[in-house]
Amino acid sequence: MKKNLSLFVIALAITGMVWAKGGSDQAQPSGVPTIVVMPKLVGIPYFNASETGAVQAGKDLGINVIYTGPTTADAAEQVRMLEDYISRGVDAICVAPNDAAALTPVLRRAKQAGIKVLDWDTSADQSVVDLSVHQIDDRQFGEHIWDLLVQGMGDSGDYAVLTGGLSAANLNAWLDYGLEYAKTKYPQLNLVSDRIPTDEKQQVAYQKTLDLITAYPNLKGVVCVSTPTPIGAAQAVQEKGLTGKVTVVGSAMPTDSGPYLEDGSLTASTLWDPGKLGYLTVVLANNLLKGQTPSNGQDIPHVGKITVNPDGKTVIMGPPSDFLKSNYKQFPF
Repeated sequence: MKKNLSLFVIALAITGMVWAKGGSDQAQPSGVPTIVVMPKLVGIPYFNASETGAVQAGKDLGINVIYTGPTTADAAEQVRMLEDYISRGVDAICVAPNDAAALTPVLRRAKQAGIKVLDWDTSADQSVVDLSVHQIDDRQFGEHIWDLLVQGMGDSGDYAVLTGGLSAANLNAWLDYGLEYAKTKYPQLNLVSDRIPTDEKQQVAYQKTLDLITAYPNLKGVVCVSTPTPIGAAQAVQEKGLTGKVTVVGSAMPTDSGPYLEDGSLTASTLWDPGKLGYLTVVLANNLLKGQTPSNGQDIPHVGKITVNPDGKTVIMGPPSDFLKSNYKQFPF
């Protein structure tokens, strides 16, 4: 009997050690917080890189991090999954909403249950979050993408806009600011259609770009937001032999961009390190659980200095990097 009891105690201790490493999908042992980090979807390179950072933060901090999300960009599935984690009694939820409004009720229930709520990568309803973790300043990023477009195609001519999804708050913010900027800075640009959704899928972006090339034979440029989208658009330009005639720019990872930057079918991509964003999100959530709020200029280990807006709620990680044929190999993500 004593031997069996000893084995049980040892097993329980080992289980606690596993929980503390991060990435587990189990309830936490006493004293070890559990933080859920939910991307828009799992399985694409950008959110895979974010997962690496989030899980590493969990290991470094000795806490339990659950990184999970739907396999498609589905707000209803996010709601279902979050309801499950609320019922389990996790300590913090960090979510990148596919549709901010659709998630408001479930995030409100999380707050009522005493769970800390953060958005990351994409804004949620600001009335229900404790912190909003942004990659970059939305206006600066949107305007910068249009500057990259004009550097490639010139400041006049037909162009189109592809986006990951019409309900994604971060993508809409970049496009809203960029389109507003273009009206005054580049009035000779001609937007040929409304923004076109691609469901966060490279193949859909590829097909939509082929459709645009057919419908608008004078097309000179494509602005793409959401990381699979520039790659799909560049693939279509490459296939049609339009490299140098149609400029493709947008938010994509350097490793994905490389083959298309090499031949010029992708003129430039721009982004931040998604691993650092995942890491930052977990650190800030854990600090909140300890009663610590972020401060402007705070230096976060493995991330760098952050900006905190005067509202005290909005955290900006930092400026993006541009990836070109000449430099993309310098970036490891």
